[in-house]
Amino acid sequence: MSTTLRAALSVLMLVGFYVLALAMVVGLGAATVWAFSEHAGPGAAKLGFLTVVVAVGLVVALWKVARAKPSPEPGVVLSPSDAPELWSTVRELADAAQTRVPDEIRLVADVNAAVSEETRLLGLVGGKRHLYIGIPLLQAMNVAQMRSILGHELGHYSQQHTRLGAITYRGRSAIMATVQQLSGNLVGWFLKQYAKLYVLVSAAVSRRQELEADQISVRVAGRSTAQSALREVPLVDTAWTFYERQYIGLGWENGYAPTSADVFGGFARILEARDAELASMREETPDEEHSRWDTHPAIGLRIAAMEKMPEGTVTVDDRPASALVPGFEERSAQVAGRALDIGTRTAVDWQTLTERSMPQTEQRHADLVYRGAARVAGQASADLTTVLELVRTGRLVALVREFVPEVAEPDAAEAFMPSIETLLGTAAVRSGVGTWRLSWSGPARLVGPDGEPLPLEEIGRLALDPATVDEAVSRLSALGIDTARAVQVSTMATAHGAEILGGLANVKVDGAQHDVLVLDTGLVLRPCPKKTEGGKNRLIALLQSGEVADVAASNRYLAFEDIREATIVKAGPVRADLTLHDGTVVRVHETWSGERLTKESDQAFLAGIYPYVKDEVPAG
Repeated sequence: MSTTLRAALSVLMLVGFYVLALAMVVGLGAATVWAFSEHAGPGAAKLGFLTVVVAVGLVVALWKVARAKPSPEPGVVLSPSDAPELWSTVRELADAAQTRVPDEIRLVADVNAAVSEETRLLGLVGGKRHLYIGIPLLQAMNVAQMRSILGHELGHYSQQHTRLGAITYRGRSAIMATVQQLSGNLVGWFLKQYAKLYVLVSAAVSRRQELEADQISVRVAGRSTAQSALREVPLVDTAWTFYERQYIGLGWENGYAPTSADVFGGFARILEARDAELASMREETPDEEHSRWDTHPAIGLRIAAMEKMPEGTVTVDDRPASALVPGFEERSAQVAGRALDIGTRTAVDWQTLTERSMPQTEQRHADLVYRGAARVAGQASADLTTVLELVRTGRLVALVREFVPEVAEPDAAEAFMPSIETLLGTAAVRSGVGTWRLSWSGPARLVGPDGEPLPLEEIGRLALDPATVDEAVSRLSALGIDTARAVQVSTMATAHGAEILGGLANVKVDGAQHDVLVLDTGLVLRPCPKKTEGGKNRLIALLQSGEVADVAASNRYLAFEDIREATIVKAGPVRADLTLHDGTVVRVHETWSGERLTKESDQAFLAGIYPYVKDEVPAG
């Protein structure tokens, strides 16, 4: 079946969805009239109510289809005079693809290149065309690879993928909205099954379209270049994700952000400093498996398919792709300024961001250790002196088991090494001896006044041996580090730096219904309605309501570190009693009907509490 016929089938199925829904409304309406004529009483009223619910849901969804007008992505528009070589290249590629040149080229912040078209009459009449080019791709690729990427995108135009693609995308959104509005009844369930079939067909169409666009890519750039560009995109995406989490994210959670000029400037430094790592990743075999729900074929399959595609005769241009955009750094800063909303954060250069953010991050880790040390020592709070005293009196294993309950005694010191280095590092910074230095090739480094790394690992090993604790304190003193300055700042656990692992809707917590976000550091508990419909949407809305730490702070946050022990009363669905250090027992009861954020949400919940399990009862 050709791609055009597949796409037409996708559109027909979209129409069929609403024909089916309308038929159900008519059928329900007829049944309601019959029920009232037969004096069915309450039964007729319930049937009438269901008819109204389905009819309203259908009308709202159709209204969304009619009103939906996707706006262009935020970015910087490049006119032909702004980037003459880029426009010349696009015109050349459009001519090779036998399609109309886009009306607009826009630089964006995503690791992506894409095309869109503002169509009319359900995609039958073309309109304004947009070509989006991600700054990270221009930084990571050469001109030849960028020609391949742009040729692929223009291939979507030449095959008229963007025409039916618009109605297919909008239709999918409307179908999902209809199914969500009608969830919880038999009609909604039936339409949901139809929606799954529609998504499968539209995904198959999309995968075929990608292979067709790849043919243009190979023809205008050459097979080897097209294959290398295809392999490079997920690599750049991985590098950008790492950069966002480890560098931008470091300042983000501590109230700082890089300046607009530094956002993409930092990514360029990452690509340069970690070139060897990226080269090693390029040697890995690309994935050749994809799900039937995926809109793109696996990279490995696309590369293999390119072997059979005819290629043109081309000259490889290995200049950086950024050369196609004059004043690239200035343009990049403009894109960053429009795409990155820093809110109330302070914009600083990278070194300042590191110097100010690392102490805050390290202090939060130190406070976690101090809270555990206070519990072991039977005190309200603790500091570095408390920790050293626990080591001196042979209670290091008890301290480590506050965080790693299953640790064996011989392994306790080694398991605690990262933590003791953090405690010593905070002491060094608070004593004015240590300063955090930015590194693009590895983690930030804590250095002394001479710019050399402080010997904290060596001193840390001395500090974890009762026989050499005093020697460690002397070594610290000789460096000008005052252990008395390493104190506890926070008595409460926070979710700063936490990662979201899953979510469970309609969980009974002490008998009351809650939506639960599962983090790698604890559980965010939010009261919710007893009605289970729309649980996943509530979880998504909760995630989108703010930063993870802010969401946890504005709701009840149960940190895993606050759990003394856990008892699994029943498995499948899980019923667990969580006993906290203050003696409070929190009873958590999953329900069969509650929706999940991901399929792995249950496992994530169990993995979080399992280290504290003392008694487990099998299912049933």
